[in-house]
Amino acid sequence: MAAPVLRWGCPGTCRAIAWVYGVPRRRRGAWTGSTSSWIRGQSSLAQEPLHTSRKPRKGEHKWAAVVGLEIHAQISSNSKLFSGSQVCFAAPPNSLVSFFDASLPGTLPVLNRRCVEAAVMTGLALNCHINKKSLFDRKHYFYADLPAGYQITQQRLPIAVNGSLTYGICVGKRRSQVTTRTVRVKQIQLEQDSGKSLHDDLRSQTLVDLNRAEGQLRVDANVSVHHPGEPLGVRTEVKNLNSIRFLAKAIDYEIQRQIKELENGGEILNETRSFDYKLGCTVPMRDKEGKQDYRFMPEPNLPPLLLYDTTSLPAGADSQQVINVDQIRERLPELPSVTRERLIQQYGMLPEHSFTLLNEVGLLEFFQNVIKETRAEPKKVTSWVLNTFLGYLKLQNLAVRESPVTASALAELLDLLDSKAISSSAAKQVFEELWKNEGKTPAQIVSEKKLELMQDQEALEQLCRSVMQGHPEVVMDVKKGNPRAINRLIGLVRKATLGRADPAVIKAILEKQLSCH
Repeated sequence: MAAPVLRWGCPGTCRAIAWVYGVPRRRRGAWTGSTSSWIRGQSSLAQEPLHTSRKPRKGEHKWAAVVGLEIHAQISSNSKLFSGSQVCFAAPPNSLVSFFDASLPGTLPVLNRRCVEAAVMTGLALNCHINKKSLFDRKHYFYADLPAGYQITQQRLPIAVNGSLTYGICVGKRRSQVTTRTVRVKQIQLEQDSGKSLHDDLRSQTLVDLNRAEGQLRVDANVSVHHPGEPLGVRTEVKNLNSIRFLAKAIDYEIQRQIKELENGGEILNETRSFDYKLGCTVPMRDKEGKQDYRFMPEPNLPPLLLYDTTSLPAGADSQQVINVDQIRERLPELPSVTRERLIQQYGMLPEHSFTLLNEVGLLEFFQNVIKETRAEPKKVTSWVLNTFLGYLKLQNLAVRESPVTASALAELLDLLDSKAISSSAAKQVFEELWKNEGKTPAQIVSEKKLELMQDQEALEQLCRSVMQGHPEVVMDVKKGNPRAINRLIGLVRKATLGRADPAVIKAILEKQLSCH
């Protein structure tokens, strides 16, 4: 059977069926856990369950939690998965609806090439096996926002399977240690988007918008708890979570609720729940005992989706009508885990610093631009970017792109510091002036504020002698072996120079003069 015709252009959804093993830890009566760490990037199935770290009290048993995530991610494209209708956020209701979207008789789906390529790229990024042949199915259910009465999906043979994601989380009292976890992705599938129901409570009516349903991300979380070594518990499904924060809170709450219910002699129902973000709890929606029969069947209007690699590509094939997995692999950007490892190896960076650089949007690019333009050591650049620069951003709640200090300006400032033209304290003054965004360069600020380090050796030697003569008691402390006394002398000399002398140079001069005193 021939491959389906591919159309350039979705939101269709790229759905990752995912399972995560994990468990929260009890602390002073409250439940906390690493739930948010489970879903950084993508989530799936860990190698084995995690158990509570505390020792159970007498009569108590450990609990293990199993969490499965079904992740609906919108593909960034100009048109829909199976029609040429445009995708435009916040467009007027039903203004972007084709005959196929409205399910008019006789209309046929045409597969969007961009969506297939995006699904393949996602699968490669998550170390999945890409199926060279995948199938489309019809999932039947009846709802107002699904006029066809079925949804096109990939139930039997999805486009990608058996993936994995290794990620790191910061642990320890200061969260300065990084440990890695590996989770497994069950499958990635392309799925048609349904419409959106708009409920008007004032008029007691529901309207349907067939433009598209979803935002960029929606997650359904399946949660159960059990004692290690025993069969898995009854699961509940928390539907339609649209933010990472709410997902973490919903999972933590549901684990706590189930453990409390079981410890009190109750039972867990196989039900669908929703998360009330105002109350911070999950509430029942409907039970799942009468499991719905979706009556899956092969989609008759779409032949199997065939993918190729360089070795299997047919001779003379139309490049617009076939997809080469190897070509997509070559276009993959550097993945975050690879970038973090490169930063650690190339710049001697601590693992937690590499996480910060990647977690703040635009910060890695800013850091790399500074590195390109300065002679300063990478460790010094890292310190200034993560401590001073990021600190100012956080203080004023600004994004990296909104910073009044450019990478070039910071690089010039670090060059001045590296060449010992200014001191560290003076550099901080210069940065503060740069932040005011008055259009001045670091060199101009140094000149106007007279922040240059004193380079006159004789003048510095004279100042050191004067300070020693004016503070004989401190000199005596130094000679008695008090290691802190010389720091006081250094401070007095720096004060006399208005902070324009290098402490290391002052210390060397003082030590030389004290040895001759």
